[in-house]
Amino acid sequence: MEKVENNMYVSVHYKGTLNNGEVFDSSEGRMPLEILMGGGQMIKGFENSLMGMALNEKKTFTLAPEDAYGLREENLLHNFPLSKVPPGVIPEVGQVIGLQMPDGRQVPAQIIRIDNENVVLDLNHPLAGQALTFDIEVVGISTTPTQNQGGCGGECGCSSAGNCNDGGVAEKNAVDRKF
Repeated sequence: MEKVENNMYVSVHYKGTLNNGEVFDSSEGRMPLEILMGGGQMIKGFENSLMGMALNEKKTFTLAPEDAYGLREENLLHNFPLSKVPPGVIPEVGQVIGLQMPDGRQVPAQIIRIDNENVVLDLNHPLAGQALTFDIEVVGISTTPTQNQGGCGGECGCSSAGNCNDGGVAEKNAVDRKF
């Protein structure tokens, strides 16, 4: 029986929930998530939990924040002067915006506070500091990709490296505004 190991393409259906039972991401109603094991597409704890699983095997596991999106870091809170907000953009607390980094990457940032002079942005991953529970089922194991590899099939919810996927939450709540 074939088992999941490095350099294999693994397709999984998954549901991710927070401690309060809220679903933060799921493949329900979508194609299964296909990843290259060892390719750095997944948060480390998710990939480690897949290792050794067999086709059609199901598993439930909980990742500590350190094995998921890390602990919240206060040094990732930044003040952005209101005077630098582009005309026509009205920042709102809770809004997730895309910040353009010097290397061209776009990073999500949540507005957590606005005062008379600054917008306070939180650059922590939206799921940082949270334990994540996953229900998964391995639905495919292959030595070659079975899906278009243009960035996880356009679905968001799998990366630790800030690629196309960032836990789904930021992508689903993102707005088309940049500071």
